[in-house]
Amino acid sequence: MEILEALKKARENSKQRNFSQTWDLTINLRGIDFSKPENRFSGNVILPHIKGKKTKICIIADSKVTEAKKLDVGVIDKDQLKKLAKPDIKKLVDEYDYFLGETTLMAQIGKILGPVLGPRGKMPKPFPPNVDLEGLVKSGKKNFSLNVKNPVIQGAVGNEKMKDDEVGENIKTIVNFVEGKLPKGKQQIDSIIVKMTMGKPVKVKL
Repeated sequence: MEILEALKKARENSKQRNFSQTWDLTINLRGIDFSKPENRFSGNVILPHIKGKKTKICIIADSKVTEAKKLDVGVIDKDQLKKLAKPDIKKLVDEYDYFLGETTLMAQIGKILGPVLGPRGKMPKPFPPNVDLEGLVKSGKKNFSLNVKNPVIQGAVGNEKMKDDEVGENIKTIVNFVEGKLPKGKQQIDSIIVKMTMGKPVKVKL
């Protein structure tokens, strides 16, 4: 069963709810020893289509603070960054899905936030002072974050209001990224499963 066929079956198997259900993706891996640090990986995949579920973005900025505050994002300036305590940093990591950091602050970001953001796979994507910040935020809203430390990858890839083609393209983009990170590529993907929030899981034929 290919991706679109699996999505169609999962949609048919899901009852109508009084809320917009999410499309959930599970990728099960095999033949990888995750006790070895070199086999773990993380990354941010920019999907072809916005997932529907809002991606909460935080911008850590210096010269771009005024511009950042005009966008629908969280903003931390240079002075606020210096004053962040450990409890605040942990709340920050839990609150936001995706981080952007101005290049002039990346050294400080690494020192202050790195110990918490790094292990969670949420280190900020650096941007130069002359960047189109609004465009960068739009791309960030299509972000799918990966922090793979075990054989199961899970996450939301869309919602039921999206076309199956769009959800399928998001899934294919993620699978291609994961295959590229695996030593033996596709051979180390054991199964791919799709489901709606309250629906039954359906396997994608590999």
